[in-house]
Amino acid sequence: MERELALEMVRVTELAALASSKWMGRGSKTEADGAATAAMRSMFNSVSIQGTVVIGEGEMDEAPMLFIGEKVGNRQGPEVDVAVDPLEGTDLAAKGLPGALAVMAVAPKGNFLHAPDMYMEKLAVGPELKGKVSLADPLDVTIQKAARILRRAVSDLTVSILERERHADKIAILRAMGVRVKLLPGGDVAGAMAPAFAESGIDMYVGSGGAPEGVIAAAALKCLEGDFQGRLMPADEGEFDRCRSMGIADPRKILTMDDLVGKGDVLFAATGITPGEFLKGVRFLPGYRAETESVVMRAKTGTVRTIQANHYLPGKPFLQAMGGYWADEPEAASGL
Repeated sequence: MERELALEMVRVTELAALASSKWMGRGSKTEADGAATAAMRSMFNSVSIQGTVVIGEGEMDEAPMLFIGEKVGNRQGPEVDVAVDPLEGTDLAAKGLPGALAVMAVAPKGNFLHAPDMYMEKLAVGPELKGKVSLADPLDVTIQKAARILRRAVSDLTVSILERERHADKIAILRAMGVRVKLLPGGDVAGAMAPAFAESGIDMYVGSGGAPEGVIAAAALKCLEGDFQGRLMPADEGEFDRCRSMGIADPRKILTMDDLVGKGDVLFAATGITPGEFLKGVRFLPGYRAETESVVMRAKTGTVRTIQANHYLPGKPFLQAMGGYWADEPEAASGL
């Protein structure tokens, strides 16, 4: 994959973040997600790839755009797998809470797992614990191993987990052990990425979340030299059949980074929508302008770039078509 593709990916996530930002704090998660998805799809038309969406908004009969199997890009570049989450943290954006992102990842064709839309049990860690803990172990054993490897007391560890009823048992185990628990209202991808950033103070991410988000998180962690393991959680025979139809012979298998994102190169990009621990959110400025902050990463080189951009909103035709206060300028510039 060409390194120039990284900047093109940022342009895609930036437009999705700007489009979704119109709905921040308005309690309308469907509209926020729809705006981000439509913007991302529109921007893909200018990207020099022959892309196939393998992680998207659903099947063709469920999603009008960015559905699994959809072809994206201008069909002039490399053949790649594309994983997208135009609005990761729909509830966060709707409620104006921290941590909503527009994210996407790209890898050479055939590398990304075609993950079914179901729950996945997850374990995400940073570089220090890479390859040294396992989803096969009980949670208490994993915590004890991590404490020994990091040479810290169990009580000095911090574990993040989504605040969901299904996690009550795990939260009880962690607290009984004396572990610091950070409960997340949402943001499955950002939560899994956190242990790879030393400044986050998070040592491990556990619990279950969406399988598609697991693939995207694994892509990010590969770029960050972290580790991710997942195990699908089919709830009934229909979901078992769904796994098999997507080429997953053993749905209960523990999936490693290689299973999820392959052994080749990976590019990952994200733009903040609401302010979070790693990225600032969209900030509106006078003169029909807005600021965004994005991160773009590449596994092959280990490069992590943070990109801040100042956008003239009337100069973006897609946003003009959406309407809103940024469409009030009568003589908008053309182009993106």
